Amino acid sequence: MLYFLLSVLFTVALYLIMRSYPKYQVNSFHAVVFNYYSCVITGLFLTPDISAFGEIQWTSEGTILTLALGTLFVIAFMSIGLTAQKVSVTAASLAGNMSLVIPVLFGLFIFKNSNKEFTFLNYTGLVIALAALALGVIQNKEKSTEFEHGQPLEVSVLSYAWLLPVFTFLASGTNNTLINYLTMQYYRPEQTTIFMIIACSGAILIGTLLLLYKIIFGGEKLTLRSVIGGLILGVPNFLSLYFLLLALGSFGNSAAFVFPIYNILSMLVSSFAAWILYKEKLNNLNRLGLALAVVAIVLISYQELGF
Repeated sequence: MLYFLLSVLFTVALYLIMRSYPKYQVNSFHAVVFNYYSCVITGLFLTPDISAFGEIQWTSEGTILTLALGTLFVIAFMSIGLTAQKVSVTAASLAGNMSLVIPVLFGLFIFKNSNKEFTFLNYTGLVIALAALALGVIQNKEKSTEFEHGQPLEVSVLSYAWLLPVFTFLASGTNNTLINYLTMQYYRPEQTTIFMIIACSGAILIGTLLLLYKIIFGGEKLTLRSVIGGLILGVPNFLSLYFLLLALGSFGNSAAFVFPIYNILSMLVSSFAAWILYKEKLNNLNRLGLALAVVAIVLISYQELGF
């Protein structure tokens, strides 16, 4: 249970740290790039046998695809950060957790690797999950004040922000689906940490190239606070998945049991923490979306939850 709670706490920490970036003038993209440097360093400290990397065929199809997955890591993580900053931590958490619908559908109809037969209630849960996402992204039509060239500028909250949770849902779901496919096809269960490090290395490669392009040709300036913000973020980023995998092991690798509870707790704790720390308020539709998300996850995995 300790691994379980640590996974939830580090996941919530991710959303809260990225939510705080605007306050400390941290460039989100710069921080995301350096976050993956920190992920690799953290992973190396937690890898019991470094010599295992000697077994990796770096030119093999599986390794190349894993490195390429790093590109999607950067995209998905940026979308999570922007959703937390522009919409709310709750919306980011809801979109990320509800994205489990995508790998579930791929597992059922494409990979055909489901270990159970889906019932009407399971499919109802998938539909409710999409409804929960839609309700969770609805924001009150308000005016917020931003600054441009030192002058106050009123912008509509609804101008484009609702697209961010939707994109986060799609990016996170695609990311998790590819992780499922690659680990199933190319890696043994004991190579999970190695897989994570290789994927993060791919994110470093593509992220650093894009960052250098922005600095050299776009005139962007890299600040120490963005570097530090990214290095701090990388620790809970890696540990959230690391402890989730340990929790899976402690519960007999019952993913259908662990992931629903993990998703429910992550959403609820994220919403509560955002309310306490950032005074984020949910409207009635957001609250309904959050409640439906819990119902959806229970319906998707009610067999494993013992209902």
